[in-house]
Amino acid sequence: MNPGHEEAAGKAGGTAGGAVDADSRGDGLGSGTGNAHGGRLYVVATPIGNLEDITLRALSVLGTVDVIAAEDTRNTARLLDRHGIGTRMLSLHEHNEARRAQEILRLLEAGRQVALVSDAGTPALSDPGAILVARLRAAGHAVIPIPGPSAATAALSVAGLAGTAFHFSGFLPERAAARRAAIAALAAEEALLVFYESPHRVLACVEDLAAVLGAGGPQDAPPREIVIARELTKLFESVHRCPLAEAAAWLAADPSRVRGEFVLLVTGAPKATGGSTGADLDRVLKALLAELPLAQSVKLARSITGLRRGEVYARALELTGKAPAAKA
Repeated sequence: MNPGHEEAAGKAGGTAGGAVDADSRGDGLGSGTGNAHGGRLYVVATPIGNLEDITLRALSVLGTVDVIAAEDTRNTARLLDRHGIGTRMLSLHEHNEARRAQEILRLLEAGRQVALVSDAGTPALSDPGAILVARLRAAGHAVIPIPGPSAATAALSVAGLAGTAFHFSGFLPERAAARRAAIAALAAEEALLVFYESPHRVLACVEDLAAVLGAGGPQDAPPREIVIARELTKLFESVHRCPLAEAAAWLAADPSRVRGEFVLLVTGAPKATGGSTGADLDRVLKALLAELPLAQSVKLARSITGLRRGEVYARALELTGKAPAAKA
């Protein structure tokens, strides 16, 4: 490990000698907007697997800023070592972001230049960074994007799914009931659905996607499809496309298929052509009631089907055996 990677504390020693100031250089780094006399934050996208997948601009910024705020300094050290960069680092992760934001604000007020990186991909997308960016912008400092790798866009580029609209949801909740509720809230979304998932939850997640999304919509609608993109840009990269209803069985058939980091792309709901039927409502309610309380199931079923609350509530009572007995 490069000895220059020790964690920075307080003020960062040394300056970048104006190397990241694009106002007087033609290096294309960009000066951004905000406090012209203070420091700047550069939000730098880094590789999602292959360490060669980094832009020349990103390397220039990482090599010339005063400090790099990294989600995990050990991971970032490997990237920096690979490219011969010795910039000092401090950690910034979900548990210390609010505190670190104040420290970085002081650095920028002193004229320092700071880069923000996550473990992989673009910071603040299902990774820490949003709190820091908001605080620095509120204080009038420039926040400059250094675009590059993103697992979501990488998966979209090789999925072969038609359309331009997509809904990025990041990671779904860990608990099954909360996860199913989050999926149900997206059931009527016509845009492509994009999720991130970890290896120890991917099978349960795909099962829930099939159970909830497969329950909604008209019976004659085309079945939803899923693209399972695994370990993108890494040695065991794979991209598999199949009907959503078959995805869990495909994953379970081979233990190697549930290893690594995942991007899941699910085709959106069919365009509405008319009102939902009673059969549609039953499928939606049965999927929701299997995991959620009655009131929450009714609320989500209304959102998915567009039916009136009274109709949905009455049918939910019937399905759960709680409907009032008919008067003689």
